[in-house]
Amino acid sequence: MDDGLRVTDRWTVPAAELRERFSRSSGPGGQGVNTTDSRVELSFDLAGTSGLPPVLRERALERLAGRLVDGVLTIAASEHRAQLANREAARERLAALLREAVAPPPPPRRPTRPSRGAKERRLADKKRQSQRKRDRRADGD
Repeated sequence: MDDGLRVTDRWTVPAAELRERFSRSSGPGGQGVNTTDSRVELSFDLAGTSGLPPVLRERALERLAGRLVDGVLTIAASEHRAQLANREAARERLAALLREAVAPPPPPRRPTRPSRGAKERRLADKKRQSQRKRDRRADGD
């Protein structure tokens, strides 16, 4: 676990910038849950990192604004019984979240219009449906 966290092919978060905190988990583990610190909180100071170009850092800060507390992103994992498994789960989730946050925006949508045939089919379906409902009426309108 001494190596950094690989986010993309070009970006690895240095291990020195990751902070792990352990506490008692409420998840599976039976009686052992009351005595072992298996829950993991993995924190990464996104605002203060130096390993990310400013453009990508701004993009990530903007996209993760709702999850940040003072520029720090925290992931908690407690779904496994073992601390090591929870550490791995937290690292994977943090990497996936950061990968999604620094991804380039999708290409803009090109507006399109329905074709004439599509409009005609839609109107024909509407007429058929209204006729069907008219036929079901008791008064026979």
